[in-house]
Amino acid sequence: MSRILSQIRRIGLFAVCALALLHALAHAQLTIEITGAGANRIPVAIADFGGDPAASRILTSVIRSDLERSGLFKMIDTGGIAITETSSPIFGDWKSRGADALAAGSIGVSADGRQEARFRLYDVTRETVLGGSAFVTSKPMLRAAGHRIADVIYEKLTGEPGVFSTRIAYVVRVNAARYELHIADADGQNAQVALISKEPIISPSWSPDGDRLAYVSFENKKPVVYVHSLASGKRIVVANFKGSNSAPAWSPDGRRLAVVLSKEGGSQIFIVNADGTGAQRLTSSSAINTEPNFSPDGQFVYFTSDRGGSPQIYRAGIGGGDVQRVSFEGSYNVTPRLSPDGKSMAFISRRDGGFRLSVMDLASRQVQVLTDSYKDESPTFAPNGRMILIATESGGRGVLSAVSTDGRIKQRLSISAGDVREPAWGPFNK
Repeated sequence: MSRILSQIRRIGLFAVCALALLHALAHAQLTIEITGAGANRIPVAIADFGGDPAASRILTSVIRSDLERSGLFKMIDTGGIAITETSSPIFGDWKSRGADALAAGSIGVSADGRQEARFRLYDVTRETVLGGSAFVTSKPMLRAAGHRIADVIYEKLTGEPGVFSTRIAYVVRVNAARYELHIADADGQNAQVALISKEPIISPSWSPDGDRLAYVSFENKKPVVYVHSLASGKRIVVANFKGSNSAPAWSPDGRRLAVVLSKEGGSQIFIVNADGTGAQRLTSSSAINTEPNFSPDGQFVYFTSDRGGSPQIYRAGIGGGDVQRVSFEGSYNVTPRLSPDGKSMAFISRRDGGFRLSVMDLASRQVQVLTDSYKDESPTFAPNGRMILIATESGGRGVLSAVSTDGRIKQRLSISAGDVREPAWGPFNK
């Protein structure tokens, strides 16, 4: 029996969960280990910022860590040199250190009394200014300012948006009787708890605006889909029909959700409004249809089905029409997740007895296996499409792993307090 069938059967075991709105959980921060890097990394120097030394250390450590963690940059030792954005760097010195780019800045006080982080980015080879910016912040938000600066540097040097200031959601199994839904910065820090349950929590899904999470909760002795506002803590029931209600996935405009319901028999995909009204059936078959995911243009829903005898990936048009099979290579392909540009699809395939992250170019149908692990699940794209976050196992424990779409850059994210599962990468910040 397939893992999909097993997952659906587990739904009947889920029970009551308790809500706890966004408390800090300092003892359960994700730690990141870089296990692979790009072949040609850009050498970058991040000079110590001028101004308050303590604030400078926080900012520069976050910026350096973000850039190094991406696997695309090589950090050049600055020797503790402090340079502000108003200084005139001696480019020859930085060339001799091997830097292609240099960032310099300061942390000071803005007109309204808050802290202000300013920086400039230089092309050392051409001896020109690439750009700069200023962020008004506060002491508790210094790390966030560091992420923003790292995003600007990343975009200036690579041509694509950075994702260091985005957030991720994931589930931590603390012990057999405690599961927690966490929200953290993309580097695993600043973790907050959004939900506590005595039973497993599954399928967190970010709204396109990043303000809400949809997830499956079990407070009514059955699986129920909720939408939870992260700012207010308020939530609404989106799907509480007879039978199981699971696997919520947002439409690109944030107005609708694809959900899996068994209210009419079997496991079928429905489209419901974000307030829970107007449920309309999308799939009709005697097979199991599950794990829906909208295409970025909102015109299709990709999903997993065993209608052909084994679990494979299909897509259905929102406006109706024939269901089309998407995956053909191998006997087990599940959990389709479309890249932000809609050009590729991440999924889990069974290879050599293991379940591994794969990615398909949708135009050519070529498939690349990105991992060599055996229990991968729950793929989720970074909003710039560069990385894919998955849940997997290491040393018998659940961990998260981030892999670049070319398979070269790899990271492992783990928590000493328990197993980590069910990741969901949030959208770009507004």
